[in-house]
Amino acid sequence: MTSTIAHSLVHIDGSFGEGGGQILRNAVALSALLSKPISIPNVRHNRKPPGLRKQHEAGIILAAAICSAETEGVHLSSTSVTFKPGKIELPKILTADPGTAGSTTLLLQVSLPCLLFFSSPTSPSQLTLHGGTNAIQAPQIDFTQHVFLPFMKRHFGLDIALNIIRRGYFPKGGGAVFCSIPSLTEALPPVTLTERGSVQLIRGEARVGGLPFIIAERMKNAACATLIAAGVSPTIIRIDAVRETPEEAFGSGGGILLFAETDNGCVISGSSVSTKSRDPEEIGKKAVEELLRNLRHDGCVDEHLQDQLIIFIALAKGRSTIKTGPLTDHTITAIKIAEQMTGATFHLQQNPSGFVIISCDGIGYTPSP
Repeated sequence: MTSTIAHSLVHIDGSFGEGGGQILRNAVALSALLSKPISIPNVRHNRKPPGLRKQHEAGIILAAAICSAETEGVHLSSTSVTFKPGKIELPKILTADPGTAGSTTLLLQVSLPCLLFFSSPTSPSQLTLHGGTNAIQAPQIDFTQHVFLPFMKRHFGLDIALNIIRRGYFPKGGGAVFCSIPSLTEALPPVTLTERGSVQLIRGEARVGGLPFIIAERMKNAACATLIAAGVSPTIIRIDAVRETPEEAFGSGGGILLFAETDNGCVISGSSVSTKSRDPEEIGKKAVEELLRNLRHDGCVDEHLQDQLIIFIALAKGRSTIKTGPLTDHTITAIKIAEQMTGATFHLQQNPSGFVIISCDGIGYTPSP
């Protein structure tokens, strides 16, 4: 692979599948890695309003900074984007700030694949992300910390450090997250994960910032009561209530993340974010309902981790096989983009009981010197 652009534009329909920002994140990340320029019409066609929001604009600008890309249409409300990657320079000390409560976890999604392969062997990339840490319609930063990154370490050997400097709640944002991302010198290994094992422990945190501590306690108590009513033994439930200091959080808000740990090392989550229109008891109950729904299908990853893994198994060397619950629209979309951009081959086996076996013959990607 050379640093010059030798490919014609790859056209990716922004209205496909979930028709939202995930198409942008996955396509732009793979464009930067593979030196394939892309054109995306119908950006966020299935969202209201359609077009780029500030967080998507910030994510594309971040990716462009990583690979010295030329871009067109990267501005608020744009419905057509062109991204032409150039040369990647090392090492990287980067920052991104949408100026809103846009999700820091989504900014990480677009940048992490690029930085894993293009960090310096002796100097990890340093990435500071500003915005929302516990936002609706996006994984909370707690999910990244307790589910996604442990999976990446266990199955890919990647020790990615994440430090929550300050939480930022909707609608003000103002959060800050620091990541240190090591380099990969060889292709990612394939993942085989088809036996979930039995649940040994259910842990979690119900947290608030800028709100009374009793709200976190009410979320926690409702979650515990809902789990016990569903037949979960109280001896395996470990949920904490947390209230952040003004120095630890900007704005006021909260949320809850629960995760079940199995004896095979799988982590299955359920979460919910506080809103003014819902009682804390409803928030705690909703997180439990999501957790139990994910456990019911006997998958080895939950619905949020499911789609985030697609890029990595497409880039890995050899065949990965992962048992999931029913495929989400995000996962179906991620598979389509990965196949179109990388040439990796996916096979899906859907079981009548609800679980799916995703198999992928990855491309064994390694960066050129």
